[in-house]
Amino acid sequence: MDSKNYHEDLLHIRSMMERSSRFISLSGLSGVFAGLAAIIGAVYVYFVFKREGIDYFAGERNFFAPAVVGELVVTGAVILLTAVLSGYIFTANKSKKKGLKIWDATTKRLLVNFSVPLVTGGIFCLALLFHHLFVWIAPATLIFYGLALVSAERYTLPDIKYLGYCQIILGLLSLFFLGWGLIFWTIGFGVLHIVYGSIMHKKYK
Repeated sequence: MDSKNYHEDLLHIRSMMERSSRFISLSGLSGVFAGLAAIIGAVYVYFVFKREGIDYFAGERNFFAPAVVGELVVTGAVILLTAVLSGYIFTANKSKKKGLKIWDATTKRLLVNFSVPLVTGGIFCLALLFHHLFVWIAPATLIFYGLALVSAERYTLPDIKYLGYCQIILGLLSLFFLGWGLIFWTIGFGVLHIVYGSIMHKKYK
């Protein structure tokens, strides 16, 4: 009996320590929704290519005019805002159900560790846009996003680092297939998010 109580106390202490040091309310559903938004965006971009007379799957390396790239950037920004907003809503609902605060010192540390590599990557990509080096943007976004996830792992669910590793590997791989950014974006921001979000939702439901 004493042994059982001792074990339960240890579990309770461990749970309290985890709650105080990690943001554990991150919703798997937000990952699924972000992935779906990315895939819908990719389909929209594919039809933009068709409108512009670009046969994306013709087997040739694809290089796009600045006007098309500008529309892709706007589409990417809309997808990003949709993903962030839905992520906040799903995560806030999960925090409310668990009776946890969504905004505390741990959340701030998480955002700082996530934002530093992400903002750095964003500025790097703006420089690529400025110099019209469009084909390098897809690899850069995947790599810096992956680095941001790995950096944030210390203050949230540890499983998020595996999504980060996959994004980094995918970004490095895409460096050898310049011009096929839409495919790598769809896999990285679409498929991987849906797979990761589904696993996390089932694991931490």
